[in-house]
Amino acid sequence: MMNWSVILSISRTHLLSRMKQTIIAALGVTFGIGTFIILVSFMTGLNGLLDGLILDRTPHVHIFNEIKPSKRQPVHFFDPYDDSFNLIHSVKPKFRGEKINNALPLMELLKSDDRVKGITPAVKAQVFYSAGMLELNGLLNGVNVMEEERLFNLEDYIFEGIPKVLHQTSNGILIGKGVAKKLSLTVGDNVQVISSKGDLFQLKIVGFYQSGLAEIDNVQSYVNLKTAQQILGEGDSYITSLNVKLHDLEEAPRMARQIERGYDLTAIDINEANAQFETGTTIRNLITYAVSITLLIVAGFGIYNILNMLIYEKMNDIAILKATGFSGRDVKYIFIIQALLIGLSGGVLGLIFGYFVSLLIDHTPFVTEALPTITTFPVNWNPMYYIIGIAFALASTFLAGYLPASRAEQIDPVEIIRGQ
Repeated sequence: MMNWSVILSISRTHLLSRMKQTIIAALGVTFGIGTFIILVSFMTGLNGLLDGLILDRTPHVHIFNEIKPSKRQPVHFFDPYDDSFNLIHSVKPKFRGEKINNALPLMELLKSDDRVKGITPAVKAQVFYSAGMLELNGLLNGVNVMEEERLFNLEDYIFEGIPKVLHQTSNGILIGKGVAKKLSLTVGDNVQVISSKGDLFQLKIVGFYQSGLAEIDNVQSYVNLKTAQQILGEGDSYITSLNVKLHDLEEAPRMARQIERGYDLTAIDINEANAQFETGTTIRNLITYAVSITLLIVAGFGIYNILNMLIYEKMNDIAILKATGFSGRDVKYIFIIQALLIGLSGGVLGLIFGYFVSLLIDHTPFVTEALPTITTFPVNWNPMYYIIGIAFALASTFLAGYLPASRAEQIDPVEIIRGQ
């Protein structure tokens, strides 16, 4: 019967007697696993940041009334021409206006759908920002502010002020940074806007909005939904778009098709709106995981080489063990346990090393005008990466130790002693 306490004691003695080789082997595991943790945490954190910039502000389904030519022209309704090839030139778009008819009942219907997490109405108003003789072209987004914050993280793009203040201020405006900079405006100032009908409105600045895209920040601002309706001279039912957030992103294409078929509206799902972005995200993730796996494999080969040399140096010990009654299987387990001990100690140190370097990265200042609410480098603290790291440390050291240990199992002690 195998005496595990004796085998464990011998394994520990071997490791301590060759402390230099043991430390080198453990450090190989430590830096392999530590580098894996640092790289995958930072790269996935960065990818998550880039994804969030797009996905947080993009509705899963965007519903609006698109100005486009009618698919069925008058000739299509004339029966004698059904079997003919009809060629129509200079087709003009049908003007239906930007308003979504029956938007409020449609909102209630969508809210009752189990797939829908939330829905926000929006009104876009073309205006001019006025300052004396200076007029700047602008776009006001009228939204339900608190729902916009809950579903689309509006506060992450506000670098001065909070959404709640805008919600509580009927004539408030969350103005784009580019506009504020050009007009030298600060929070608390008043800004005049001129509607497309020529009406003048005075709004109070409650904060600054910055998307990170200069083309947007130079024109776009946020106001309450009712404020935008008043600027356009419309009633409470006037809504130009609906932004839907789902529980499951994968349901977006199917819901968009259902809405287009059932309500004669244009519905664009998030995959269609961000096709190029999705491709870039996939490529970045593939590169991240490919490099991370390569690091782990390289660390595994280093461990194998060290353990192989360790067993070569222990030939005399192996001969003595077998001569004193230890079986070949006992010898194999002795060296496998040594490998696992190296993997466990090196892996734990690697996790600690990776954690503290990731913590340092997470506290390193990262300041850019494009991302005003981001102050440090992004790090993904997913515990699964640490579980994968320690699991690979044990698995790689086991495999790295198994092959040399199997060779040690076959060693004939008589040949070793005779060679001495």
